[in-house]
Amino acid sequence: MKVQKDISAIIEEGCKFEGNLTFNGIARIAGTVNGSIFSNNTIIVSEAAVVNADISANIILISGTVKGNIKASSRVEIIKPARFEGTIMTPSLIVEEGVIFHGTTKMKK
Repeated sequence: MKVQKDISAIIEEGCKFEGNLTFNGIARIAGTVNGSIFSNNTIIVSEAAVVNADISANIILISGTVKGNIKASSRVEIIKPARFEGTIMTPSLIVEEGVIFHGTTKMKK
């Protein structure tokens, strides 16, 4: 995950949010989110994050815990020590060795 530059929004570790989040640009989630998350760019779910939400973005990078349905128009990367449960719809999926993955994928252009 080398996208740390140009982050336009951060939900920091220790923060809790319930509801619908919409971001323009790159957003990093390190706290707890319940609801839904949308970005026209990139969503980064950090190691400390606990997300129970549907996520929709261009690129989704996960190294925390996510439970929900995710849809990415470009790609999804799930990086150790991530835990994922749900459905992924994306044209490109990368799952690193050591990730806990319980779900289904739908590869779509």
